[in-house]
Amino acid sequence: MANVLIIDKNADYADLLCVKVAELGHKVSKSQTLSEGMRWFESEEFDVVFVNDQMPDGRGIEAIPRFLERPQGPEVIIITDEADPNQAESAIKQGAWDYCERPSSEQAVILPLVRALQYRSKKAPDNQRAVLKEETLQDIKGKSPQMKSVLELVHRAAESDVNVLIGGETGTGKELVAWAIHTNSRRSDRNFVVVDCAALPETLVESTLFGHEKGAFTGADKSQIGLIKQADGGTLFLDEVGELSLSVQKSFLRVLEEGSFRPVGGANEVNSDFRIIAASNRDLDEMAKEGHFREDLLFRLRSLNIDVPPLRERNDDIEVLVEYYIEEICSRYSMEKKEYSPEFIDQLKSYDWPGNVRELINALERAIATAKIEPVLYPKHLPTYIRVQMARNSVTEKEDTPANPAESVQAQNTFPTLNEVRESALANIEKKYLEDLMSHTKGDVRKASRISGLSRSRLYALLKKREVSTK
Repeated sequence: MANVLIIDKNADYADLLCVKVAELGHKVSKSQTLSEGMRWFESEEFDVVFVNDQMPDGRGIEAIPRFLERPQGPEVIIITDEADPNQAESAIKQGAWDYCERPSSEQAVILPLVRALQYRSKKAPDNQRAVLKEETLQDIKGKSPQMKSVLELVHRAAESDVNVLIGGETGTGKELVAWAIHTNSRRSDRNFVVVDCAALPETLVESTLFGHEKGAFTGADKSQIGLIKQADGGTLFLDEVGELSLSVQKSFLRVLEEGSFRPVGGANEVNSDFRIIAASNRDLDEMAKEGHFREDLLFRLRSLNIDVPPLRERNDDIEVLVEYYIEEICSRYSMEKKEYSPEFIDQLKSYDWPGNVRELINALERAIATAKIEPVLYPKHLPTYIRVQMARNSVTEKEDTPANPAESVQAQNTFPTLNEVRESALANIEKKYLEDLMSHTKGDVRKASRISGLSRSRLYALLKKREVSTK
């Protein structure tokens, strides 16, 4: 018997779902507010949670990380009255089992639950699964639901031999994830060969990848084995694969399809049994649409997809990373481990980290170097550009925007730029329009979206930005 939680403002739908769940012999609880639903969730263990994305007191999608914090978290099914592709992408990336528009038939109502429970019944318990080797997790730090999802996918990838495509912004640790997959796979005792596609010289790409025979071109005074052959039996990691030219993409696709290639200047085919793990910080789907990346190659590379989240989306991991890297940096320089003040960690959690973990490590190294013999790190030890950004954000947050932008001009000691006045005026106009719009539609977001001409996701974003309630 499974335990199911239903969080939905639509009482009729919730009642129907409760009846269907009970008919299947499962225990069911329901709530018409997100806050009450969370209280239910914290008091019991649930296998499946249905949650409406548009609850009167919050967004269902934003609650996904809280549901998945537990080691044996439930399968989360997001229900919405009007599906949005961007929201669907967000839900799936955060670990939801499914995202679906409210079904019309009774059979369709229960189908997502049946599928989720079938999955859980076949899912191996954590204590029966192979544990990732400790050394592979040395630099992959994080306790957030997002990183738990990444490690779950690393598990799956390591247990199979499929090609893997790792996405994520620069500095998120894509190569660490690739190495973890290789080290925990059946190929761990063979080479892990890294190819920096962005650094490959255009004139030597094929020679570097496929190797060459002596005399194949000017300067080829001896034969050389290419990186693909070096990866025989192991893993070939294509870092920034989106930088490969179309001609090389075509040649590489043939290698994947046939498992063999011909070195530059060679007469015979050479075989290589390797696994591909590729990574890119670019949108390869968009590149394929624009004709800059071969769609057939993309399909080959993406048997399994892992998206490494940016640091700003996993704020809970910052202190874990700080603890680890402060100890590692201090040990490297043979100094006592430094402590840090609450204000120091608060500043780090407030910054948006465009360079992700790589930027955080660099900031910590500079802070430790600045502190020298001082035992405790404070915000003043951080790089100047971070302190300046945080100071500017602090001033922006505390300032009250005047009702009339002209008052702002008179109040300031220094005359503002035209852009500052323009942005201030726009903020006031948008806020007033949104308040009037929600009042006119009595909080009906669907109707407000139709009247304003904005997509629902864009309207929600503006409402949040201008702090306008839908009530």
